[in-house]
Amino acid sequence: MKFSSFTFLLFILCSCHSSAQKKDNYASKIDSIIQNSTSSDFNGVVLISKNGKTLYSKVKGSANFEIQKPLTIDTQFEIMSNSKQIAAVLVLLEVEKGRVDLNSPIKKYLPELTQTWADTVTVHQLLNHSHGIVDLQKPLAFKPGTQFKYGNLSFNLIGKIVEFSTKKSYNETADTLFKKLKMNQTFCYSKDKAQNLATGYFSSKNKMEPVTGSQITPESFGADGIISTVSDLAIWNNNLHKGKILKPESYKLLTKNTILSQHNFFGKEKEPYGYGIRIIEKETVKYLGHTGLGDGFSSVNLYFPQSDVSLIVLENQMPEDSSLFYTAGFKIKNILLKSDLLNKK
Repeated sequence: MKFSSFTFLLFILCSCHSSAQKKDNYASKIDSIIQNSTSSDFNGVVLISKNGKTLYSKVKGSANFEIQKPLTIDTQFEIMSNSKQIAAVLVLLEVEKGRVDLNSPIKKYLPELTQTWADTVTVHQLLNHSHGIVDLQKPLAFKPGTQFKYGNLSFNLIGKIVEFSTKKSYNETADTLFKKLKMNQTFCYSKDKAQNLATGYFSSKNKMEPVTGSQITPESFGADGIISTVSDLAIWNNNLHKGKILKPESYKLLTKNTILSQHNFFGKEKEPYGYGIRIIEKETVKYLGHTGLGDGFSSVNLYFPQSDVSLIVLENQMPEDSSLFYTAGFKIKNILLKSDLLNKK
C-alpha cells in the first residue's frame, strides 16, 4: 500500500509538472523569438492579458539609442492606425446620444466641404473605408460603398465629425474618455506630453536611423494621433470588449462585417472589416484587431473573445524592407493561435 500510494503521488506530481510545462510553453516560445532577435528584428514591448490580468510581458531594446535609454513596460509609443478604432468608438458614442446618424451624408457634419461627393458619402462609409475619397480636391475613385480602399483621410474627417458633434476639440473628447477608463498614460500626441515617448526609428542593415519629426497633426488625430502603452491598451480592450464603453448595439456595429479587405498580417485572403477593426474568422479561433505603422513605430492590438485574451505588441522601429513589417507580432500571434491559452477558459 505504501508503495502504491507513493507511486500514485508521484504520478500526480509528474502530471501537474507536465501540465505546468505545457501551460507555460507559449511563454518560452515567445521568449525565444524576442531574445534571439537582433535589435532590427525586435525593439519593443509585448503584453498578453487574460480576463483583464497580465499573464505575460516582455521588454527588449532602447527607447532612445543615442542616449542609451532603455525601454520599460510603461514606455509610450505612437500607435498610429490603432488610433482609428478609438475614433470609431468616439463617433459611436455620439450616435448613442442621437447626435450622429451613420447613414447621413458627411456634409451634415462637415458643412465646410464644398465637394459634391460630400452629399453622398456617409459616415458609415468613412468608418469602413468604402467612401472612395482619395483627395479632398479630386473626384471619388469609385462609387461609395462598392470597394474597400484603406487610408488616413477618412479618419481625419471622422475626427472632425467628433469635434462638430461634441463641440470640443478631438483631444479633449479623447482624453476625457481615457481619464474615465484610467488609461493614465494615453493621450493625443503633443510635444508637451511626450516626456516618456520612445523615439521612432527606421532600421536598415542593422542600423537605426531616428525619425526626427512626426506625421501626426491635430487634423490627423482620428487617424494616427494616439500615444499609449501596452498596459493602457490592455485596459482599452478589457473595457471595449466587455461592454463598458459602448452599448451592445453600438459594439455590434463596430465589429460587424461591413466589407471585405486583405492585409498580410492577417493572411492572404480577404477578411471582414468593421469600423477601424478587422474581424478574423478563418483562423483556428476568431479574433479581432488592427495594426499601425508610421513615424518609425509599429503596433499590433489583437483580442480573442472566446478566451478573453489580448495580445499587444508595440515597437519603436520600422524595417526598410516592408516584408519584415510586424515580424515579431506575426510570429507571436501564430504561437498563441496554436496554444492552449486561446482554447480554454
